[in-house]
Amino acid sequence: MSNKAAFETLNVTLKDIRNNNNAIGCITMVLDGDIRQTLRVIPRGTGADEMQACLKSSYLWEGIQRLGLTTNMRLNINGDPSAQKFADNLIQQGNGSITPDNQDGCIS
Repeated sequence: MSNKAAFETLNVTLKDIRNNNNAIGCITMVLDGDIRQTLRVIPRGTGADEMQACLKSSYLWEGIQRLGLTTNMRLNINGDPSAQKFADNLIQQGNGSITPDNQDGCIS
C-alpha cells in the first residue's frame, strides 16, 4: 500500500496544475491491488505509525470508490481445477476465514 503522503502531495500538485480545487484536480485515477496487503514499513515506527501512514487514514480516502473484481479471468482461460482451489484458498486467507487442517498448522 502506498504512503498517504504521496497521494496527498499528488493531490496538491494536480490541483495546482489543473487550476481546479476538487480532489486530485478532478481527474479519474485507477489504482489496483489488494488493500489487505502489507502496510508501509516506517523505519523505527510503531504499528500505529504504519496505520497512520496508509492511504485509508488520509482525508482523500472518503472520495475513493472501491470496485471489487468478481471473476478471475486467468482461471477461466486456464480451466485448471487445482488453480481454482489455490485461488479460493488465497481469497479465504485474505478474508481471514481459512483454518489449518492438521496439527502442524499447514493448510491443505
